[in-house]
Amino acid sequence: MAIVYGTYQRDEAARLLPLLKVDDASRVVALHDGQAITAAQFVAQVERVAAQLPEAPAAVNLCEDRYAFLVAFCAIALRGQANLLPPSRAPHAVEEVMAAHPGCHAIGDRPLHPAPHRYHVLPPLPVDEAVGGEISWPAIPALQTVAVGYTSGSTGTPRPNAKSWRNLHASTAGNLALLQQVVGERFSVVATVPPQHIYGVEMSILLPLLGEVQVHSGRPFFPADIASALEEMPSPRVLVTTPVHLRALIASGVSLPSLSAMLSATAPMPPELAAEAEQRFHAPLLEVFGSTETCAFASRRMTVDSRWSLYHGVHLHPQPDGTQIEAPQLDAPAVLADIVSLHDEGRRFELRGRHADLLEIAGKRASLGDLTRRLLSIPGVEDGVVFQLDDADAIGVRRIAALVVAPTLDEHGILDVLRESIDPVFLPRPLRRVESLPRNETGKLPRAALLAVLHA
Repeated sequence: MAIVYGTYQRDEAARLLPLLKVDDASRVVALHDGQAITAAQFVAQVERVAAQLPEAPAAVNLCEDRYAFLVAFCAIALRGQANLLPPSRAPHAVEEVMAAHPGCHAIGDRPLHPAPHRYHVLPPLPVDEAVGGEISWPAIPALQTVAVGYTSGSTGTPRPNAKSWRNLHASTAGNLALLQQVVGERFSVVATVPPQHIYGVEMSILLPLLGEVQVHSGRPFFPADIASALEEMPSPRVLVTTPVHLRALIASGVSLPSLSAMLSATAPMPPELAAEAEQRFHAPLLEVFGSTETCAFASRRMTVDSRWSLYHGVHLHPQPDGTQIEAPQLDAPAVLADIVSLHDEGRRFELRGRHADLLEIAGKRASLGDLTRRLLSIPGVEDGVVFQLDDADAIGVRRIAALVVAPTLDEHGILDVLRESIDPVFLPRPLRRVESLPRNETGKLPRAALLAVLHA
């Protein structure tokens, strides 16, 4: 096996994968500043930016405009460097990532004050650039590390995960197959999530490189801006979003142009929200399941079936403390903290919770996910989360706490309702009302931020 594996590695090391799989010079890859950017223009800009990058092993990609991020991402990779994707754009988070990668630099699409060390502003990307002559379509070594994504920190300290060009090619092929099955071969994407997050990279940066997909360069936040961005894109349209953004979109009452699909990730989709979104916007709502470590590997449509369907070539193997996953985008099997039960000869699964979320107190069991779901089901609760504290009490039990957004309720009333459906040993104490939860750009709740709010 060692000889076979060594031969495979040598073959892979010599293999090149194209930057753009569909090498049609006139194909539109993005809408930037209201103008269509063709593949020819895109390649010319990528190569020009790559030539201007400083010598370095890696670069923090801080571009906010999605097309600028795409150009920088590909230019960094084409230069043989890795895109560093910090868990947030906060200065301290960027500094920590740069300290962990000596010699790296940072690139963005606008001046920053204060700016990170060795920070460079991306040169202008003219939307009306004329490209003539024969185009040389670039390629990147399959095993080259092109990105290092950091986990969000929702379960502790953010951790780095390196991605080769082969890894991202394989995961993008799975995502493309999912969406093409629903909306067709060609489609356009508007995303509300930041491009730095691995979900944003997968669903709004990499898709145009492998398929006939074009993305909107903006990151619309307000409902009216989302509607305007969708209006600018040709149909069929896909909205890439999160449960938090989707809930705000529904509450606004805004009307959207026709959608062919909505895509969600980063947090479980409540069934009620899924049904309301589909009824409101007349399009199927798909969820993808994955992580920074694995990329997306399963999907479901909650209004049809709560079970997850695995992407082609993905296999799960339940273990006592988690689940082993084999996937085309992984170089070796990985272990997830999620507990699953398999169905349909392993092609589908149900999520039973995360090993770290399972609670056992006084011989009784519960999960943080289920406790949070019960909290959110209380009328008057707009947002909330139940989590376990680090410190144990006198008998060695780690306490459970909760933060809740409920302007019309008080703490005692909320606890009284929870007592009706959960065992008293799992009642969160303390439970504190707050004006808002410290969600990051993708709607996740970093553990450090939760603790800071609880102790404020």
